[in-house]
Parts: sequence; C-alpha cells; structure tokens
Amino acid sequence: MGVLTLQIFVSLTLVVGSLILFAVSARRGDHEHADRLALFPIEDDTGPHPAALAPASPPENDR
Repeated sequence: MGVLTLQIFVSLTLVVGSLILFAVSARRGDHEHADRLALFPIEDDTGPHPAALAPASPPENDR
C-alpha cells in the first residue's frame, strides 16, 4: 500500500509541475518562438550566388 501512495504522490507532483511550467511558458509567450523562426529566411538569396563571385582558376599547362 505504501508503494501505491508514493506512486500517486509522485504522479501528482509531476502533473502539478508540468502545469506550472506550462503556465510560465504561456505567460512568456515562448510558444510563439518557433513560429517567428519559421518566418526567417534560411539564407539571403537576393544577391548573386557566392560561386559566381569566385574568380576562375587559370588553366593548367599540360606538357
């Protein structure tokens, strides 16, 4: 019977802890962070490609 009481106590402690952490997260607005990151571009694609800017290597002489 003591194990069952301990298991219920631990389970209720985890539930209360998760509810508290959810309330703190909802108050801060952390759940919107992923939405904002999804709107940012991965890399800037407005300019020319970096490979196009690299100078061409001189041809090698085959003797």
